[in-house]
Amino acid sequence: MSDTDTIDAVLDRHRRDGTRLMQILRETQEQLGWLAPATLTRIAEAVAWPRAKVEGTADFYSFFHTRPLGRYRVLWSDNITDRMLGNIDLMDAMCKKLWLEPGRVSEDGLVSVDTTSCTGMCDQGPALLVNYRAITRLTPARVGEMVGLIRSETPVADWPAEWFAVEDNIRRKDILLGHGLVPGEALAAALERGPEKMLAEIKAAGLRGRGGAGFGTGLKWKACRNAPGQGDNPAHYVVCNADEGEPGTFKDRVLLSSYADLVFEGISIAGLVVGARKGLLYLRGEYRYLLEGLESALAARRQAGLLGANILGTAFDFDIEIHLGAGAYICGEESALIESLEGKPGRPRIRPPFPVTQGYLGQPTTVNNVETLAASCLIASHGSAWYLAHGTGKSAGSKILSISGDCERPGIYEYPYGVTVRQVLADCGATQCQAVQVSGPSGICLAEEEFGRRIAFEDIPTAGALMVFDESRDMFEVARNFAHFFAHESCGFCTPCRVGTTLVRNLMDKIARQHGSPYDINELFKLHRLMQGASHCGLGNSACNPVFDTLNKFRPAYERRLMSLDYEPAFDLDAALSQARQMTGRDDVGAHLSTHLPNGAEA
Repeated sequence: MSDTDTIDAVLDRHRRDGTRLMQILRETQEQLGWLAPATLTRIAEAVAWPRAKVEGTADFYSFFHTRPLGRYRVLWSDNITDRMLGNIDLMDAMCKKLWLEPGRVSEDGLVSVDTTSCTGMCDQGPALLVNYRAITRLTPARVGEMVGLIRSETPVADWPAEWFAVEDNIRRKDILLGHGLVPGEALAAALERGPEKMLAEIKAAGLRGRGGAGFGTGLKWKACRNAPGQGDNPAHYVVCNADEGEPGTFKDRVLLSSYADLVFEGISIAGLVVGARKGLLYLRGEYRYLLEGLESALAARRQAGLLGANILGTAFDFDIEIHLGAGAYICGEESALIESLEGKPGRPRIRPPFPVTQGYLGQPTTVNNVETLAASCLIASHGSAWYLAHGTGKSAGSKILSISGDCERPGIYEYPYGVTVRQVLADCGATQCQAVQVSGPSGICLAEEEFGRRIAFEDIPTAGALMVFDESRDMFEVARNFAHFFAHESCGFCTPCRVGTTLVRNLMDKIARQHGSPYDINELFKLHRLMQGASHCGLGNSACNPVFDTLNKFRPAYERRLMSLDYEPAFDLDAALSQARQMTGRDDVGAHLSTHLPNGAEA
């Protein structure tokens, strides 16, 4: 089949619909290897969009390539927990064996090696993606074998199957992970109640969003239900946000791999309540390996009468589609996610209007987290009174936590709301703890004296990630890794975030190179205040959180790197010229410059 025929087959499968551009680009790239200029032109003509608009989407996402990147694309997870497990040394060893620089494509076009943000495998790192398939628990021996397979051009599909094994690592179950429901049980109970009574149960149970914001689920569903549809074809939609890109978070990965029926059932219950006929699950690109299994689960539910027309013999019609992302952390923000679902770059919208009134395709849309939707099944089956009996007075139910870092038993832990951080640390085998990062880089960093605090909306609300750092860890380097993450993931829409995250990263690097001073510390505090007040979305508002927390709680980690009390520029003229002097044999000039330009002050 020619390239043109391949592209046309993908376009036909997606009805040449521009709102499905993300899936068109992904499937085309999977078959052709990259998105060539002619490919983008062909797609733009077929969906009747300006070519610049199609190329704008292709350029926005990290996992789309408008130039060849090697037949083997290796991306090492650069999360702090992977670094703690030695990923940098392993990546350097791979590059040396392949005679390749990180970030470059080999001269023969065979392989490229680079880093990516967190792959959601923090409990079993170091991890990488090869052609966007996850490989966990990397070792020097496995890296050596992998290099051999690449050199021999062995197809990735023929690599050892055990390399691609992803464990759930469920360490503790509570009411959700130990639910005991059979497929269809919760949905049947919701259908028996009807939309109004089911909404009343959700509100009475106090179900709140598990993605971090903690907004009342019942209020969101009611607002969406009551909002009128728009235009000639009014509709309501349910969107499941499975784009958990926050470093340290992997609970949704486990729910989707082992509890898919519960998630799909929760999406269906939401559809019943808000009056939707269609649900969409937005799956992060790093979880591409889950796609076929999830599609099979959907097919089984259709076969069992749990999706499609006249579900369980009622008048309720509802179905679910899966859309795959392409490597953009910002798409975890609900309006950016909707933009991506519509085939556009994932930039957050200006609000109002809010998605519940004008969301996907301009129609009323409720966007809920994977865990939130799964939890709605418990309320449908057991009722609000039963659900309220678990957790605290202000935080009903349970919370799934993703634990990684310096502990004996990383993995998934589910607790009733109200558990202390200290109890969680004891259960996962964490000793000599210095700090715990809660909710990933955008959350808060807790010092040892705060471990008595509780996981609950009234104390520590969290999306679910706890990264543990023992006393051997340098908290400056932890914060520096997070600063690089935010600078890389900023969508660039607003100046405070686009410029601010870059300045924070540069200041952290300057301090790391021992060119910092108290002036730079003050600049970091100023940037924190500025970005919190002026950024367009939550990314910019929270990007300085890890720096702010570590400065306040672990300031010696910064101060021991400060070599001067006075301002010192980041650029060192003498160091920049040293290599050229060595090549020309003019080292005596360097000595002269060092005498007359102390610390590069004239630079």
